Amino acid sequence: MNQRLFTIVTIITFAASVLSAQYYDDYIGAGNDRGVTVRSSSNSGDAIASNTINGEGLDAKKMAASRFLFQSSFGADIDEINTLAETLDYEGWIDNQFNQPTSLLLPKLWETDARARAIHEAENDDDYFGPYALHFQYTWWDNNYKAADQLRHRMAYALSQIVVISVNSQLGDFGEGLASFYDILVRNALGNYEDILQEITIDPNMGFYLSHFQNPKTDDNLGIRPDENFAREIMQLFSIGLYELNNDGSRKKDSQGNDIPTYNNTDIQELAKVFTGLKGGAWSEDALMYVDENAPVDFDAGIYNVRREVPMQMEESQHEQGPKTIVGNYTIPGGQTGMEDIRQAVSHLFNHSNVGPFIARRLIQQLIKSNPSPAYINRVANAFNDNGSGVRGDMQAVVKAILLDEEARDCNFISDPSSGKLKEPIMRYTHFLHAIPGDVPDGYYWNNGYDYLNDTRQLPLSAPSVFNFYLPDHQPVGAFVDQDLVAPEFQIHNSQSAIGYLNQVHKWTNWKALFWDWFDTTPDAVTDLTSYYTMSEDPETLINHFNVLFVHGRLSEETRANIKNAMVQIPTAWDDFREYRTELCLYLILISPDYAVIK
Repeated sequence: MNQRLFTIVTIITFAASVLSAQYYDDYIGAGNDRGVTVRSSSNSGDAIASNTINGEGLDAKKMAASRFLFQSSFGADIDEINTLAETLDYEGWIDNQFNQPTSLLLPKLWETDARARAIHEAENDDDYFGPYALHFQYTWWDNNYKAADQLRHRMAYALSQIVVISVNSQLGDFGEGLASFYDILVRNALGNYEDILQEITIDPNMGFYLSHFQNPKTDDNLGIRPDENFAREIMQLFSIGLYELNNDGSRKKDSQGNDIPTYNNTDIQELAKVFTGLKGGAWSEDALMYVDENAPVDFDAGIYNVRREVPMQMEESQHEQGPKTIVGNYTIPGGQTGMEDIRQAVSHLFNHSNVGPFIARRLIQQLIKSNPSPAYINRVANAFNDNGSGVRGDMQAVVKAILLDEEARDCNFISDPSSGKLKEPIMRYTHFLHAIPGDVPDGYYWNNGYDYLNDTRQLPLSAPSVFNFYLPDHQPVGAFVDQDLVAPEFQIHNSQSAIGYLNQVHKWTNWKALFWDWFDTTPDAVTDLTSYYTMSEDPETLINHFNVLFVHGRLSEETRANIKNAMVQIPTAWDDFREYRTELCLYLILISPDYAVIK
């Protein structure tokens, strides 16, 4: 051993013995660069020499912040990511969101309707119909882009896929009804789940969709029985599910090892009697041309003749009288008003032991992962059952339990093959909209959305049925079945929707087109990629940036190499090489499996 090497080894050995005996926090790297100057042959883009040891070159915190913001909102830009990365105070971010003013859709929808009508009139076009589903979409997308209460609206969107109504019915004619229903979810997304159940029960849009609007009492002479649709779905889909559950979401078994149904046909029939006698809450504007505004609404006044944004009221003469014994052998006494029956029945369902684990699993699937562990479901269900102050159904407690749980935050679960989920098409769209600068000359982010619905099979409040766009237990054929895993979003992912999504991304990146309304053929919002052109001179710099912004640091080496190889095929001799490289890089990121799956 030469003298110089011997000296180095001796110093290291001595240093090690000292370190074992005392606390030492002044080391080089990850932020400790006092008195150290780093020089490099290049300082272009992000390749700043000093960043190799001062901590600025490390993206782990940014990647963690990016991932959290995707789970808790509709996506974030790099400034939002960097701000959160400075502290990684996720609970503080959540608390701040709890305190944001609530942005409701119905007031905005009326503004949208007035502006759209004025545009038609200015064009001497008298053929105006509205507000309807188109104007709801305009309002939803504009609010999604502008609203500060992102967590509230992210939760409302998740709830809209559990408590479902759809424009695939006559509700498509009633934009104000769609917005009013959605506002029930918005108001209560960070409130209490019982309020959601109570309010949707007397909402005329839900009443029309699941046919307990104008639901008559039993009349044996006419062969009339109460409609059972809502009674079935409020149990099966909105509260307790089909089978008795343990608190961790697993199914309870009888003595023979069979699943235990939560209810039977008699329970449905008895509960249907509760939801009788509901009618419109007020006459519609059109109906007032023929009736006195002070006249009580008739029980047989159809959905077109009543206001869709006003809760239903009770027609006692059409409400089924007498006691009703519903699920759990619980008897609602006779002699009450119809609304008292409804409140008591819904409250009973809300307090069923199944609701915590049932809703916990569905919300975890929406926000975090398709296959939460029983322990994860149990922890979130516990928060639903009791927020720590004896309150059941507190959605703020549920939100924190979901987003701050170790299965949502711990990096170890990222590598777990059973973790993660396929991003649904709407979330891929909104993520891009919030991450990349957009230019909207008139300030209105109006998107009719139907082109995206046709291509990807998804648009807000546009599910094909009350069972949503996909089932929570959907299993694609193959490895998922073999490993007993579910992947709900794959139910609308097929050869058609996959290609349709690729075409949509091409429009965003190559055409620079984000939104269209139906007033002209030009896009009303366009992508602005100019801020990335300089980065594209070094493909690695741009790829690294988009890796943080869109993939949360999970870009595979294979995907990275493919994107880089494609980018360098565009020579720097071309005048517009920066623009073409940026478009290509972004396109390939957004269609990659790394972007499609959130871990």
